Amino acid sequence: MSAQPEQDGGQAGGPVRNPEASSLVALYRKLVPVAARRAVAGRSSLRLRSAVKRSLTLSQAVPDRIAERRAALALRRAPQVYAAKGRRLVTVNRRPKAAHVRAYPSPLQAQAQATEWICDALDQAGVDHFVVRGTDPAAGCVGVPADRRAEALAALTALCSRTAGYLVAEQTRRAGPRTTPVGGAGTRRQLQARVIRLCWYFTDEHGTASIGDRFGCDIEFWPADGLGGLTAPRPNRCTDEVPPDEERVTVPLARVSPLLARDAAADVKVRTLPEFAHPLPDDIRFPVDAVYTWVDGSDPAWLRRRAEFSGEGYHEEAANAARFLSRDELRYSLRSLAQYAPWINHVYLVTDDQTPEWLDTDHPGITVVSHREIFRDPSVLPTFNSHAIESQLHHIEGLSEHFLYLNDDVFLGRLATPQDFFLANGLSKFFLSKAHVPFGRPSSEDVPVSVAGKNNRAVIEERFGSVITQKMKHVPHALQRSVLEEIEEEFAERHRDTAANRFRELNDLSVTSSLHHYYAFLTGRAVPGDMVYNYFDMAHPHTPARLGRLLAARDRAVFCLNDTVSSEADLDQQLAVMQPFLQAYYPFASPFERVSSGADGAAPDS
Repeated sequence: MSAQPEQDGGQAGGPVRNPEASSLVALYRKLVPVAARRAVAGRSSLRLRSAVKRSLTLSQAVPDRIAERRAALALRRAPQVYAAKGRRLVTVNRRPKAAHVRAYPSPLQAQAQATEWICDALDQAGVDHFVVRGTDPAAGCVGVPADRRAEALAALTALCSRTAGYLVAEQTRRAGPRTTPVGGAGTRRQLQARVIRLCWYFTDEHGTASIGDRFGCDIEFWPADGLGGLTAPRPNRCTDEVPPDEERVTVPLARVSPLLARDAAADVKVRTLPEFAHPLPDDIRFPVDAVYTWVDGSDPAWLRRRAEFSGEGYHEEAANAARFLSRDELRYSLRSLAQYAPWINHVYLVTDDQTPEWLDTDHPGITVVSHREIFRDPSVLPTFNSHAIESQLHHIEGLSEHFLYLNDDVFLGRLATPQDFFLANGLSKFFLSKAHVPFGRPSSEDVPVSVAGKNNRAVIEERFGSVITQKMKHVPHALQRSVLEEIEEEFAERHRDTAANRFRELNDLSVTSSLHHYYAFLTGRAVPGDMVYNYFDMAHPHTPARLGRLLAARDRAVFCLNDTVSSEADLDQQLAVMQPFLQAYYPFASPFERVSSGADGAAPDS
């Protein structure tokens, strides 16, 4: 996957300046060695460094004003391009672009729309073509015989003229892809390449951001092999060549796209070759669900229930208000799931009879589940212990065998595929942290995660004779329902004790975030995985700058915004950092939100 931002940040109005995204700051990091930068940081205060970075953003003021004038001029000169029905003008990399308005813009929507429009245009022009199973999940791919290039380009140029399509040039390290209207100055040479990428920009009714150039569709021109067959111009997932007069077959789009859920979009068909139509050994053909646990710690009814049982926690983290505060993270975590894991089959939200007011509970893709529905022993409720709640997740009615478990402070940072979390044979992946589980017996001086890790170690050593030493990363946990059921039976007494603890206690197990992974690995049902990940402590003074760098680079597969020890007085200040960051990273509503929309996902302009 590209390390560049996967969501374009085109602003309809004045840009929100991120000091960490300043071109001068980027140049400083590029030219000054790491050791020298660390020496500077050690000799200057955080406040001073932040002030210098903010001052450098002023250098962007002139280019920003130029971009605003350029956009106004473009709109005045070509309103039929930028202000046609269903379109808005957005700016991407300070250049005006025409974007189609959709209710829920996303990488999958942009990719699927581009692929559909290209195939339709080639169909209407009578140009032979076939969808290719490429190596980049971010982009669709369509093959065309090289001897039909002229006809194909004529049809695609007409399509792009009619629908504001763009030709994507090679991306640069900082600026990302550059796009040019097809047929514009300088595009003739690019159109002669063996592979070209077309894209369309999409935005929502607010028009404050856009998406598209990284999620378009490639057109490959397949040359003849001298025997009447065709040769692939670059590697793909299935074949280097096809024989003469190979028949074309029609398959569901989900067959050739790793971003679609197993049974999604069954009514969307594409033309391809038999070589690309077969299921592959690494295709994940089982459904993958997602489960969240969530609490609204500001709910008066919940606060009254908690007050009745407060004081039982053994550690300050166990009852710390920051752990229960809802800062709207769930809204943005669901947005990250909709944007970057559209293959999720169904989402379950486990709560203490609470529902976020913004959540569309009528959406068929999400179900709110009460603690009362999953706890085998309802007498232990209410509970305020996440370990207890997590121990019961496999009791959710209708939950698939394979699912991801997420806390609401965990976010996908870029496009993911099911293979990032599971193998096609059903094995799950786990992601080890460099942090160690301390040795010794659980103590009231330990933080809860270390207590549970020590308890996990004890049961794993007793059962398998192996001693675990590492914690797990705070990422989406890939879980198997059958493994969780087996754990409940295998360690029945310890499992019941954990479920019965209303607050985190010294005998807790952490079933979903650690024990499952080690147990599954030692019984041959899980393997270690790798994930580029960041953990952010919202109470740390360097966190605002680190979040700014992440927003500029978008180079983490997953990140976590966590806080367990802040006082309630610190929370407003953290909220002032967190909310603008999340809104900038995930500007588009997810289908799970109650929002009004002026977009209907209509067909392209004609």
